[in-house]
Amino acid sequence: MAQVRFSVGIRRFIPFLGYHHFLMILIAIAIILLSLLLAGCSSSSPLIPNIFLISLYYQSYPPVFDPAQVDPGVTTAIANIVGRSQLVVRVGYFGICINADGGSFLCSNNASSLASQVTVDQDPLNLIWVASTFKDSIVFPYLIIVAIVLAFVTFLILATFPGWHEEVDERGSEVRDVKPFPSRPVSQVALALIFVASVFVLVSVLWQHTASVAASTIAQDFGNGSVKSGVGTAAMILGWFGFALLIIVTIGLLVMILSIQLLDDLVDG
Repeated sequence: MAQVRFSVGIRRFIPFLGYHHFLMILIAIAIILLSLLLAGCSSSSPLIPNIFLISLYYQSYPPVFDPAQVDPGVTTAIANIVGRSQLVVRVGYFGICINADGGSFLCSNNASSLASQVTVDQDPLNLIWVASTFKDSIVFPYLIIVAIVLAFVTFLILATFPGWHEEVDERGSEVRDVKPFPSRPVSQVALALIFVASVFVLVSVLWQHTASVAASTIAQDFGNGSVKSGVGTAAMILGWFGFALLIIVTIGLLVMILSIQLLDDLVDG
């Protein structure tokens, strides 16, 4: 019986969901995804260390030889220095996570405090310092922060759009469900804000992707045969999915504005 009542309640509620409500849901999901992206490697909480831009770690593998290498034998010297170190370093927008012994990750936004937790044998090539340089000199999270703020403002603007409500006709004999059109200037402001947010996220994600791949490749070539590196898949997915959702909202708002304008033109005509 309770399930039947719940089903009936949902059926009554769904028709009163406006077009802008679905856009608000997409914006909320995008904000959550981008917030998770920024939170990567900021704490040792479960799953947070798995959201990273790049990962640097010691691992022995056959070195790559190339005629462009002046001293190919340096790989042997590097391997002797690294020894049996198995340190893993992950970099996020606001933090660095390390795992020195295969246990749990230790995360902090202060590279010096992390470096004090390991010995020389655990990080002989100063990967923590390399990760800190990448985070401080290359990573730029503030465009995403501004984009989140703009998306949230757009969310609040959409929340002011009129929804379905009951209205009595002129004779007072019939109750109808009506939904007024939102204000065109307000809709245009919302469109401008979400468009700017989309552009900011696009620039940030492209920057993040290019910088991470470049830094990862250079770090691995420098530690040829002893240092491996990789780009964080979860961070890339969060960034691109967040951008895709904002683009969908931008297109949705544009279609809504053009449709309302077309209807107004047809009525006036």
